[in-house]
Amino acid sequence: MAARILFPLAVVLAIVAVALIGGSIPFLQPLFSVALLYVTFAIFIFGFMAKVINWARSPVPFRIPTTAGQEYSLPWIKWSKIENPSTTGGVLMRMFFEVFLFRSLFRNMRTDLRSGWLIHSPTKWLWLLALGFHYSFLIIALRHLRLFVHPIPGFVETLDAVDGMFQIGIPPLYLTDITILLAVSGLLIRRLFLPKVRFISLAADYFPLFLILAIVISGLLMRFVFRVDITAVKALATGIASFHPVVPDGIGAIFFVHLALVCTLIAYFPFSKLMHMGGVFMSPTRNLANISRMIYHENPWRQPPKFHSYEEYEDMYREYMKEAGLPLERE
Repeated sequence: MAARILFPLAVVLAIVAVALIGGSIPFLQPLFSVALLYVTFAIFIFGFMAKVINWARSPVPFRIPTTAGQEYSLPWIKWSKIENPSTTGGVLMRMFFEVFLFRSLFRNMRTDLRSGWLIHSPTKWLWLLALGFHYSFLIIALRHLRLFVHPIPGFVETLDAVDGMFQIGIPPLYLTDITILLAVSGLLIRRLFLPKVRFISLAADYFPLFLILAIVISGLLMRFVFRVDITAVKALATGIASFHPVVPDGIGAIFFVHLALVCTLIAYFPFSKLMHMGGVFMSPTRNLANISRMIYHENPWRQPPKFHSYEEYEDMYREYMKEAGLPLERE
């Protein structure tokens, strides 16, 4: 059980150590920045495409939508149009609430057996942690666009202003920095200290949490403790984005640690459970309307059964039937 936790933690610490050493050696800095980023994005793009194509080619012979409400039936029975849709519009609405608001996680209930009774209790705290983490991560990723493009898009500047509107400290502490740190820590604590969740958790569940937590901590350290030359970082980022990479001097080793952790997450993404970002759109439990009682669905992959006559059956098992003393129509 401990190996499931310690092994991914050791891997993350090893990445930090290697990047810290490599980023401190000038002639290795192009390897830990330019080459690493290009290889990482190539792995991400081809891995993501391969995964989606494999899902798209997988047969879905039956309609298996997840239902959470009354299906369409008689006119006088109230129909849940979003929770159990039978139209394309209803499916789109359900997908919208699932993708942007995590509707199924919002409905999630915890069930415990207490004194012989099944007790259901809400787990809205898990929904809040997941929602806070995903939206914070999205806003942080969009804010980082200012390093790769010039001029900076207006919506990026607006996000930056709103995110740092409280002006906590100098440089200002962003709201998403606090939110993502609390959310990832909460999700990790949930896996570490809830016995049922810890029992079913694997190393693949802990590794992304340790990795993202390390990314957040290294980013905060780079912003508030070990200051880096942001002008040099922007020059490196714009050079990589324009395919004319240049590695300026004096960026700071902590930047290469942060970059190595981010690249590890991006490269690991298509081969991990994080791929649910693309999988939610390919899932037949989400993207199909529940019209099984309205339309007869013939399985297009169904092979017709092969029949054979009794004469053929007797030819196949003639010797065995003779040994058993069974009557034969033809000797």
